[in-house]
Formats: sequence, C-alpha cells, structure tokens
Amino acid sequence: MADESGEVNTAVEDGEAKQQQDESTVSETATNGEPRESQGPAEKPAAESNWSAPLLSLARKATETISSGVSYAAAPRNSSQGSAVSSPTDKEPANELNNTAKKLPVLPPKDPMAIERSNLLSMMKLSVKVLIQSSLSLGRTLDSDYPPLQQFFLVLEHCLKHGLKAKKTFIGQNKSIWGPLELIERLCPESVNIATSARDLPSIKTGLGRARAWLHLALMQKKVADYMKALLDRKDLLSEFYDSGALMMEEEGAVMGGLLVGLNVIDANLCIKGEDLDSQVGVIDFSLYLKDSTNSETPKDDTKMTAILDQKHYIEELNRHLSGTVTDLQAKMDSLEKTNSKLVEELTAATDRINSLREEQEQLKKDNELILLSSQKKEEAALQDSQTELETYKQTRQGLDEMYNVVWKQYKEEKRIHQELERELELQLGLKQEMEMAMKLLEKDSHEKQDTLAALRLQLDQVKTLNLQMFHKAQDSEREAAKKQAEAEQLEQRMNEMETAMMELEQRLQNSEQDRQKSAQSDKDMKVELEGKVNALQKQLSDLDTLRLGLENELRLEREQRQGLQKALQREQDNSVELRTQLQQLQGLHAELQDLKREKQQLQQTCEQQEQALQEMGLHLSQSKLKMEDFKEVNKALKGHAWLKDDEATQCKQCQKEFSISRRKHHCRNCGDIYCNSCSSNELALPSYPRPVRVCDMCHSLLLQRSSSTAS
Repeated sequence: MADESGEVNTAVEDGEAKQQQDESTVSETATNGEPRESQGPAEKPAAESNWSAPLLSLARKATETISSGVSYAAAPRNSSQGSAVSSPTDKEPANELNNTAKKLPVLPPKDPMAIERSNLLSMMKLSVKVLIQSSLSLGRTLDSDYPPLQQFFLVLEHCLKHGLKAKKTFIGQNKSIWGPLELIERLCPESVNIATSARDLPSIKTGLGRARAWLHLALMQKKVADYMKALLDRKDLLSEFYDSGALMMEEEGAVMGGLLVGLNVIDANLCIKGEDLDSQVGVIDFSLYLKDSTNSETPKDDTKMTAILDQKHYIEELNRHLSGTVTDLQAKMDSLEKTNSKLVEELTAATDRINSLREEQEQLKKDNELILLSSQKKEEAALQDSQTELETYKQTRQGLDEMYNVVWKQYKEEKRIHQELERELELQLGLKQEMEMAMKLLEKDSHEKQDTLAALRLQLDQVKTLNLQMFHKAQDSEREAAKKQAEAEQLEQRMNEMETAMMELEQRLQNSEQDRQKSAQSDKDMKVELEGKVNALQKQLSDLDTLRLGLENELRLEREQRQGLQKALQREQDNSVELRTQLQQLQGLHAELQDLKREKQQLQQTCEQQEQALQEMGLHLSQSKLKMEDFKEVNKALKGHAWLKDDEATQCKQCQKEFSISRRKHHCRNCGDIYCNSCSSNELALPSYPRPVRVCDMCHSLLLQRSSSTAS
C-alpha cells in the first residue's frame, strides 16, 4: 500500500506542475482547510471551473503534505515515490511546488493515513464524475476497453487496498482485497451468484483477479453501492482485514459508498473471460483528469501531453512485462538446478541402498532355507502326534456321549412324571377350594333364610295385633272383616309354604355337610398317597444327581485333556504361521528390490528428461534475449506514434468513410490511429499485449514483412 500511495502522490505532483498559475490564487479557509479558487482578472467558463476545482483541491493537499515537515515525507514507504519524482522531467514541477509551499502558511502536521484517505477520496470523486459525464455524453453501453471505466476500477481498487492487513503465507506476506469482498456473500445472499462465478473462472488464479472480476460483475448488476453499504455497516467484520486508520474503517468509506450510488445510471457490458485480470498493473492515469484552464485554448498541447503520457505508460508496461518474464525464467532455471542436484543425490543414495539390500537378500535366502528344513521336520512330527491323540480322543468321546444320552433320557422321563403328579395335586387342591366355597355359600343362604323367618314371625305378630284391632272394628264394617280374614288365610298359606321351604333347606344343608365330610376324608387319603410318591421321586432325583456329578467330573477331566491337546496344536500352528510370515517377508523384500530397480530406472529417465528440459530452457532464454532486443527496436520505432483520441477522428484514415452508429471507431493497437471495422479486422500478437489485438491493414502488412524478414 505504501508503493500505491507513493504513486498517487507522485501523480498529484505531476498534476500540480500543470496548475502553477492557479495555485497562486488558492486561499485557505479557517474552518475546514478545504481549498477554494479566488476570482481572477479573467472570467473562466463553467466547464473549466468544474474540471479545475477538484484538481486544485488535490494540489492544495499535496502542498500541505510537502510543507508540513512531518516525518511522513521521509518514511521508508515513500522510497518508491522519491524514485518516481527524481526523474528529470519532474524536477521543475517539484521546484515550483517547493516555491509555492514557502509562500503558503505552515500548517500543523497531519496524520499520514488521513492524508492518504483524503487523496484517495478526492480521486474517487474525480473518477466517478468523469465516468458519469463521459458515459452520458457517449450515450451507449460501456465496454471493458473504455479508459474512464478502467481508471475508475483502479481508483476503487486503491481505496479498497488502503490500510489492508497483510496475511502471512508460506511464500510471504500477501495483501488481497478478495477477503473483504467475500464477506458480502454472507451479508447479501443475492451476491452468491457473483462470488461463485468469480471463483469458477478458469483463467483467474489469484485473489486479486477474483476481486477484479467480482467488481466487474457487480457494476454490470448496478449493485456496487448496495454491496459496499452492507460491507461498510459491519465494521466488526472489517476490523479483521483493515487497520484502524484505513479508508474503509473511517467516515471516508461511507462517503465513498454514497459516491458509488451515482453509478446506477451507467450501463456496462464487460467481457471477463478474455481479460487477464491477474497480471493487470494498477497505476492511475491522471491524464484523464488534468485540464489546465490557462492552456484550454490550445488543444494541440493537451493532445501532445496525453500522447506522451500514453507512450510513457506503454513503454513502462512493456518493460515491466519483459522484466517479469526474465525473472520468471531465472527462477525456473534456479529451481531446475536445485531439483537436478537433489535427484543426483537421491540416485547415489538409492544405488547404495540397492547394494545393501542385495547383500541382505542373499543372507536371508540362506537363513530361509535352514528355517524351512527345520520347520518341515517339526511339522511332520507334530502332525503324526496330533493325529494319534485325535483318534484316541474321538473313541473316548463316543463312549461318554452314549452314556450321557442314556442318563439324560432317564432324567427327562422322571421329570415328566413329576410334572404330571404336580398337575394332579394342583387339580385336587382346586376342587377342595371349590367345595369350601360352596359350603360357605350354603351357610350364607341358611343364615339369610333364618333372617327371613324371623322377619315373617314379626310380621305375623303385627298381623295378629292388627286382627285384634280389626276385630274391635268388625262390628262397624263387615266387609273389612271379611277382607281381613281372607288376607289372614293367605298369610297362613304363605307361612305353611315358608315352613316347607325351611324343611327342605335344612335337609339340603345336612346332605351338603355329609358330602363335605366325605370329600375331606378323600382329600386326606390323596394327600398321604401323594406325599409317598413325592418322597420316592426325591430319592430317585438325589440318585440321579449323584450320577450326574460323577459324569460331569469325568467330562471335566476329558475337557482338560482336550484343552491341553488344543494348546499343543495351537503352538505348532503358531510356529507354522511364524514360518509363513518369514516367507512372506522374504517375498516382500524381493518385491521391494524389484520396486527399487524400477525407481532407479524412473530416476534415470527423469534425470535425462530434466537435462533435456535444461537444454530447452537455455534455448528459450536465448530466444527471450533476442525477443528483448526486438522489443527494444520496436519501442524505438513506436516512440513516434501517438494514440489518437475518439473526438479527433470523424472518418476512417484508410477508406475515408464517415463514422456513424453502424460504422464504429476502432483503434489500431500498433500505430494508435482510428479505423473502421473493415479496415482494422486483423489481429496480431504485439509485444505490449499478452494476447492478439486489433491492428490496421497497413500495420498488419508491415509487421508480417518484418517478422518474415527476421525469420529468414
């Protein structure tokens, strides 16, 4: 970021050199320190004042940084700025700025980060204003080759890089604006498509290239301001990526977000797949924003200046590309030499290891033969012993199994008889309980009938009293007496019936009592018989238990003998397994030896291939040196060409046809003139461009002749 701020400050000083006469009229306001333009003797047009006001503010801020005398001017991060200013073309503007700084009053020292923020914010204002004005005057959809749009993206990139923290990686420290822009994917779900498409582009490999692609896509969606506002509102998330005095963390970030709202009026159609966004150099071109009010009457000087600046930037970019390719080739050469030396060391170590493995293999073969002979003898003896022991064990086991089966059948039969007896006993007990319940019910019925007899006797006494009363009243009503007599007769009949029922119930009670006594006697007899049978069965069970214990002891002894035999057999099996593992290890060592031989052959092949690659790299280096000399000659030839502006050309230079909506203007990337599509439909690879670009028919024929002559 220090180098970028140095480039911004040097560009501002170049602009101040063109605004020398306006600087004498600048006066400082007492409140906020913003510059304002004093009225001169001659009136200026409105358009020129619109252009000059922001530049005067830039010039004023640059003079403040020079005249403040703080340590910011002498910091190490301005070393690149000092190298840029030390060119002979910039000495005179620097002297004039020092003279103007002496005339102006000395200001208190400011924070370097605040100065950088103000400079970047003013550049953002200028770039947005120029982009909107030029796009409205142009009246069509902007493409990626439009210079104000390219400069806007550069200024926005500088603003996003200001105060960015460096992340430590294996290669070194890395600063990329892709990290903060990835946060927008979480804050705004509608930006997921942009982020995924920027990641999935196959031609982009760096984080900076992905960030540039993301900004292009967001501008085409007209949502740059919305996404930036959502990001600026979350300062807690931005603190992970930016320092405390960064532009995105201060109020200037909110102002920048407001400036980006004006870009919604622009329609852009940008092609990202063909662009080389990873290797673009972010240098701001101030020639688009510089407009001297005193020299506005001479547009030829302006065109000369812009042409010179374009040629300067073209040559610088060309030199940068060439130096980059040379450094890459040198790095590849160093890496190939290192890998070659490592491969030679590994090859010597592998040969030593192969020799040692061969000796070990011969020794292991001898040991293996001895082990195999001894193990075969042991295995034969162990197999014979185990076969005899197995035959004896099988014979004894058959006899024991037969005895155990007979005893087990007897035990099952006795157990079945015991279960049947228990079931009969349970049935007799159930019958006894039922008889007891029936006796209780009969007793309950008899008690109830006795209660009813007592109640009837009471009723009879009451009837008698009533009869006596009625007898006294019989004289009054004979009908009532007759009725009462009839009722008495009926009652007597009922009494007789109840007495007969009582007699029957008493008879039944006596019969049930006799049956109960008989059943009790039979229960006692059954109980005695069952107890005798149970005692006999218990004796038989005890005898069977003793027999079972004896058989179990014999089985235990047989099992112990069997386990001993199994352990001996297991030992022999373990010995045979160990021998087999040793055999497998020997086979594995043999396979490793074969693999090492193959690796040796592969290493020899790779060594030969790398030697061929080194020879090819040497040829490439010689060719690149020749190309560099060709590029220098091309640069010398191209210094006379100037980039023609769109406004200056109204007709094609070759066919002299007027330009219109259907016949568009196209620049030749070699000579800089403007042609129609039919006269500039050719494409050639130029040294200053990474891919084939548009050239006119004349340049196409000249370049082809030159390439054929150099090839011959």
